[in-house]
Amino acid sequence: MNSLRGLDIKYVKGVGPKRAELLTAQLGIRTAYDLLHHFPTHYLDRSTVYQISKFDGDMPAVQVRGRFVSFNTIGEGAKMRLVGLFSDGTRAMDVVWFKGIATLKRNLLTDTEYVLFGKPTVFNGRWQMSHPEIESPGSSLAATGIRGIYPLTETLRTRGIGSRQFQLWTQNLLDAHPALHDTLPPSVVRQLGLISLDAAIRAIHCPPDNATLQAARLRLKFEELFYIQVDMLRRNRKRKGQSVGHVMPRVGDVFNGFYAECLPFPLTGAQKRVVKEIRADMISGHQMNRLVQGDVGSGKTLVAVMAMLIAVDNGMQACLMAPTEILATQHFETISELLAPIGVRVGLLKGSTKAAERRTIHEGLRDGSLQILVGTHALIEDDVEFRDLGLAVIDEQHRFGVAQRARLWGKNTIGPHVLVMTATPIPRTLAMTVYGDLDVSVIDELPPGRKPVTTVLRYEPQRLQVYKATYAQLRAGRQVYIVYPLIDENEKLDLRSLSEGYDIIRDTFRDFKVAFVHGRMKPAEKDWQMQLFASGEARILVATTVIEVGVNVPNASVMIIENAERFGLSQLHQLRGRVGRGADQSYCILMSRHNIAKDTRKRLELMTQTTDGFVVAEADMQMRGPGDIEGTMQSGTPFELRLTNLATDGIVVQMARDAAERLLDSDPELSQPDNAPFRRELEATVKRTADWSRIS
Repeated sequence: MNSLRGLDIKYVKGVGPKRAELLTAQLGIRTAYDLLHHFPTHYLDRSTVYQISKFDGDMPAVQVRGRFVSFNTIGEGAKMRLVGLFSDGTRAMDVVWFKGIATLKRNLLTDTEYVLFGKPTVFNGRWQMSHPEIESPGSSLAATGIRGIYPLTETLRTRGIGSRQFQLWTQNLLDAHPALHDTLPPSVVRQLGLISLDAAIRAIHCPPDNATLQAARLRLKFEELFYIQVDMLRRNRKRKGQSVGHVMPRVGDVFNGFYAECLPFPLTGAQKRVVKEIRADMISGHQMNRLVQGDVGSGKTLVAVMAMLIAVDNGMQACLMAPTEILATQHFETISELLAPIGVRVGLLKGSTKAAERRTIHEGLRDGSLQILVGTHALIEDDVEFRDLGLAVIDEQHRFGVAQRARLWGKNTIGPHVLVMTATPIPRTLAMTVYGDLDVSVIDELPPGRKPVTTVLRYEPQRLQVYKATYAQLRAGRQVYIVYPLIDENEKLDLRSLSEGYDIIRDTFRDFKVAFVHGRMKPAEKDWQMQLFASGEARILVATTVIEVGVNVPNASVMIIENAERFGLSQLHQLRGRVGRGADQSYCILMSRHNIAKDTRKRLELMTQTTDGFVVAEADMQMRGPGDIEGTMQSGTPFELRLTNLATDGIVVQMARDAAERLLDSDPELSQPDNAPFRRELEATVKRTADWSRIS
């Protein structure tokens, strides 16, 4: 494969310089290796011929057989198009071309049978195909067999480049390179019964049958996941083996005093388990790098406080970094209240902290009298110096840039233990792939006394009923969130906006003060409005999704989400998590238009059936795909998933993880001769990417 990485795509038979430029610009295909790894997204059995009369709106590219009745050139110059009327005997459709018209007019004939392959669409009430592939019935490409459909751009299609060309180019390339050498360790291939890389690449592009295609897909999915898992596990094992961490053996008066006197409620079994895992890390002599994920209200902050008290008991300091001033302030208030009875000194450092207060904080950090510091990104400023930072807790870590998080690393001679928290439940397969170099703890129980939030789906005709129920909650002394998808009205989008909604809500609920927050407000104004709501002076908060994370008002019992169909499941779940934080029954009301797509309705109905964030996250990934949920891989992995779908390929992820564990157990340095090709390929890829694994 290495020789193909260096072979310019223009030298592949049939491509040439002009097409090479187009492939690079449109698809990023620069080399022969890139071409072989531009896989079909789906397949069609070319033995199936569809009838135009049986077309429906959800069809992929299909094959039809028939004759052109007539051709008509419409327009002039750059706007010229050729329209052919094509009939298969059951119905007629238009076939449209915008490029290559002169050549087409010379070569295409009426009353001659052709096989067309393309995606049918409806235009002006008529079926239409644009730039289909055209073959004579006797052509080998029009014969039976499984045909790959490649991902393309509209520009490539209008230039006459379709799936047929990709199939020809890959076949030419494979004919010129009769044997592609395996890079996977032979022991792994044997143990799992995988087909060879050469067989897999050939079958993925031109499968002889469905069984061989599935074997090829399994082999290639496994390979891309196996590289990721080996890379992450090597880094994790290396960090545990080499990174020196503060040894914190003492659980003393501070921790025990808190546990005996200040614990607000008994720990759940999940919280106890996670505290034990953290404790084991902190006495291991190696630096902790642990992700704690738990649903909204599962008690992650309490677990973090107990970890910080272990650091304090061992004469060290701890910090907690939050992404917003609102969240940092709430953490500070919660932690200060919890620790006041045992005399632990807690400070708060934000961007808006006054100079005199900053000086006091800086002095306390340097002399060690300030034991715990809570703050925003202000914690990583150069003039923030700890006497001995032993533990760094990072809340909602995905909201910080990697470089920002890494600057905490330099706050001590020996790097602090790192505890990362997220309230966004991460599906297991995604966690294994994106956070594979972190140790993961899960808090999967809610504290006793928490009542699940009742979630209902309501439509516009039911708005009066919703407002009556909301008014009853307000009269009972509760508070209400109302979330809008937009700040201002947008003529192109038929959605409710905050600016419009604020006036309506004030008019509807005249007896109660209404606050509002959105992302375009200045921080000071936003904080003031939030404080009105947090203090209870304002009983209703009209907001955009800026309240998704970091708002804690236990008295709030109603969350109304306008145009809920515009939000993803995980985002809806995060918004729902703003209520249900007190002892009272809380409600989440999803307001939606009635005329929504079937899949959208299914998504909203799922929210009414479960309050389990992990169930929601799995469903969200199944419906939308992992890319929409988590973005690019944040842990630094340089590998791209070309075939694997983390939403559906959990078995393959686990298979790759297990195989990676076995390989590294038997050959930690990958130094055995059979593993040398794999090691070279792995290191050649990894060295192009910075290693941020120490603080992810």
